[in-house]
Amino acid sequence: MRIIITQNITLDGRVEMLDDWFDPQAQDEELSAELMRQSANEDVLLLGRQTFEDFRGYWPNATDDTTGVADHLNQVDKCVVSSTLTEPGWQNTQIISSDPLRAVADLREAPGRDVIVTGSITLAHELIAEGLVDEYRMFTYPVWQGRGRGYFHDGAHSARPPRLKLIDAKSFPSGITYSAYEPSA
Repeated sequence: MRIIITQNITLDGRVEMLDDWFDPQAQDEELSAELMRQSANEDVLLLGRQTFEDFRGYWPNATDDTTGVADHLNQVDKCVVSSTLTEPGWQNTQIISSDPLRAVADLREAPGRDVIVTGSITLAHELIAEGLVDEYRMFTYPVWQGRGRGYFHDGAHSARPPRLKLIDAKSFPSGITYSAYEPSA
């Protein structure tokens, strides 16, 4: 399977949502169609504990969702990386409680399509540092946040971000742009 990180991001490269710039149900039709196209290839949703708890607290209860995201998230196989969570409380969920990098490497070697990581900033940074990411997807929102964690780790001890090659790009009526990259040699 391919490991893909998909993030919503601001113009200044922030993925940590500290301000009110992202609403998962406020999407134009073209953006919704792109998200559903990508979801059609998703075999596993891989999340860190905090993002998983955020998703679990929202999506199973989103009965008025017209985008199809709630139905998809309720049905897709999910893995949550957590050393403290003992009961996932959301259907089709497996807990990865030890050696998440080994578990992701094993997923990567398994047959199948896409493993999608979204949110889960700490986990995403670890996967990037270990070279386990096959594709990077960015939905860039036309806002400037000025603070918060970025797509790539800013820390002095982080690995150097990989060189990337553009493989897809689109823009949407809402002003959001999409770009996808894969590591280049």
